[in-house]
Amino acid sequence: MRKESIRFLEKLLAAPSPSGYEQPAQRIFREYVSQFADEVTTDVMGNVYARICGKGESVPRVMIIGHTDEIGLQIKYIDDRGFLYFSPVGGVDAHLTPGKRVHVHTSNGAIPGVIGKKPIHLMDTKDRETVVKLDAQYIDIGAKDGKEAKKMVRTGDAVTFESAFSRLANDRVSSRGFDDKAGCFVVAEVLRLVRSSGKKIHADLYGVSSVQEEIGLRGGTTSSYKVNPDVGICVEVDFATDQPDVEKKHNGEVSLGKGPILARGANINPYLFNLLEKSAAEEKISVQHTAAPRGTGTDANVMQISRNGVATALVKIPLRYMHTPVETVSLSDIENAAKLIVATLGKIVSREEFIPL
Repeated sequence: MRKESIRFLEKLLAAPSPSGYEQPAQRIFREYVSQFADEVTTDVMGNVYARICGKGESVPRVMIIGHTDEIGLQIKYIDDRGFLYFSPVGGVDAHLTPGKRVHVHTSNGAIPGVIGKKPIHLMDTKDRETVVKLDAQYIDIGAKDGKEAKKMVRTGDAVTFESAFSRLANDRVSSRGFDDKAGCFVVAEVLRLVRSSGKKIHADLYGVSSVQEEIGLRGGTTSSYKVNPDVGICVEVDFATDQPDVEKKHNGEVSLGKGPILARGANINPYLFNLLEKSAAEEKISVQHTAAPRGTGTDANVMQISRNGVATALVKIPLRYMHTPVETVSLSDIENAAKLIVATLGKIVSREEFIPL
């Protein structure tokens, strides 16, 4: 992967973006894609749209989307001793949070803190076998009392887990937030590759970085309505099943480093799926498959049923340890997802070709 792209990915992952608080990451996305797009805009929800204008009359509108929001926490209550109680933003695992370092994002900048935990020496046998509920956990920022803590932190401030971009062996990388900044990164790289290739595609292309996916596909709903695409490709992450404690019967045979995943099922337009398959074969890009017999729980789900319907596909990046601060992916899978989408864009000719017959 080129150095400039890696730097963008690292900056995007480092930026805090819990659902509803995405703008630090969105600013980085806007700055990067403005080099490649004809226009970049942001709506009242905070979704970012980067458009490469199509050539010709009545060209189909194609929308590529990834969500920039991540899971996190939000401060709910500050007690008299200066400890901060919180609620989850998105699907936070109570098993993982005790003992974690965090950043509380205040109007004056980020404040470091730690999620406290009773020492094991002071716990009875029953307590050792019980997961502490999230509403009983607390953050220690070192404040001497509640009065001092309230000068530093406000109710409603967002919290992210401390995490660093780490390189593992065999092109694997780890960080918090790959769900779904990996998808946002692919959207940006698709725009870059389309622009740098000099080839004209027969489509009006919108690359969208959406918000609030983790709390109900909210940005995907509003951005799909705004763009009103004929064709939509959602770029997401999906459970890798090549780790020891995951059952393959749940999600099929999915491994890091073996290519992006193409979903099949009711959420997926069959003609668009076939275009992706054909492009993968022609470009010699390995792909994997998963089954989605119902809605997919991604922005593809709301995109498909926006207005009078959208021909939708879902391209996914294999991911280990979802919704932890050490989400792990393969860089080659991310790169190949972008290349696959670009190759497919070159095959889109008209909106009518996606109507099932």
